[in-house]
Amino acid sequence: MNRNFFLVGLLFAIFPTSTFAQKQRSQAFKEKYILKEAVILSRHNIRAPLSTKGSLLEKVTTHPWFEWTAGASELTTRGGALENQFGLYFRKWLVDAGLFKENANPTTNEVNVYANSMQRCIATANYFKTALFPVGDVKVNHRFVPSKMDPVFFPRITKTSKSFKAQALKEIAAMGGKKGIVGINEDLKECYEITAKVLDLKNSPACKQDNLCAFDNYNTQIILEKGDEPRMKGSLKDANTCSDALILQYYEEPDAKKAAFGHNITLTDWTKIAKIKDVYGDVLFAAPTVAVNVAHPLLVYMYDELSDKDRKLSFLCGHDSNIASVTAALEVEPYDLPNSIEKKTPIGCKLVFEKFEGKDGQMYCDINLTYQSTDQLRNIAMLGLNNPPQIFPIALKGLQKNADGLYLLNDVKARFMKAIRAYDKIEDEF
Repeated sequence: MNRNFFLVGLLFAIFPTSTFAQKQRSQAFKEKYILKEAVILSRHNIRAPLSTKGSLLEKVTTHPWFEWTAGASELTTRGGALENQFGLYFRKWLVDAGLFKENANPTTNEVNVYANSMQRCIATANYFKTALFPVGDVKVNHRFVPSKMDPVFFPRITKTSKSFKAQALKEIAAMGGKKGIVGINEDLKECYEITAKVLDLKNSPACKQDNLCAFDNYNTQIILEKGDEPRMKGSLKDANTCSDALILQYYEEPDAKKAAFGHNITLTDWTKIAKIKDVYGDVLFAAPTVAVNVAHPLLVYMYDELSDKDRKLSFLCGHDSNIASVTAALEVEPYDLPNSIEKKTPIGCKLVFEKFEGKDGQMYCDINLTYQSTDQLRNIAMLGLNNPPQIFPIALKGLQKNADGLYLLNDVKARFMKAIRAYDKIEDEF
């Protein structure tokens, strides 16, 4: 048997519908299901890091950072171009699925584009919707003048008590096994060392002036305060700031060696640098008790969008923390994304809920994470149905998919409601 044919067959056996998710559906599938709506929770695309004068990033290396095409924390030119490609792909997909006609001009009831009021989110949503509806009069909705956090997207703790904090810290510590927080850091030891080497941290101003010569403070302090995002102190926080900037620089800088400040490092090394950021996000936002707290406004909003009979498309643009907390609150099975150095919430990624009406009269739902591979990000690949982004099927713990890889919509909505009600049970001390 041809080896490649065998491997393709094996992939179909493991993920029987993953090759159809958000791509061209088969005719047989289209005869059984009609796409009625798509609800998309997106992370903004590539932004410039906070590498301004006096920042930690300025101090941790002797090397100059990439000359960003935008102000600190704002969407870069490349980020806009990449999001434009995403919009073009989703346009082709939605037309192929029969949800919209080519060059559609949808009504405000049919389409809702809503962004957090941060420049990078508003700009990402604008690039996406312009490519999606090039002749449509679609507005990007946002509540405030940039840049201010919208309460719907702000992953802050809105209820807190001694029992909440105790349970949250217990769940976070469990991520590190028997050694708890220290165990989490020990698992990142090699990742810390590679990052410090690329930065030349030992020769940096941070080492000489602030004694930050290595990421070796493993006693991470978790801070859970009402009205604020979960925060931390320690090496994981400092290393995350550096990991984030290096990853963004790797996406922007065509010369991989230059992106690594002159070091020859492998793709595996880049993945280890990115792992710091993945773990940081999990620690702060993926503990179940924390997730249902910080994601609550967004869960309620998404539930309402999935329940809207007039809505065809809802595009919500926020942050990696939004996707991390929403997926954790919905009890998503653990996953490790292929073809990306970021394994959880890659830059620009989209959590997509597709709502279908079956020929049997039932309503169904498919859930996927759509993202551009590391190569697609670095090369600004032209996306289309014949060259799609990466599409990874998401599974919800305890729920069964049918033979076509779809959940019952009522089961998915019940999972949303479970997470929403879990918030109501959190004790709140005033």
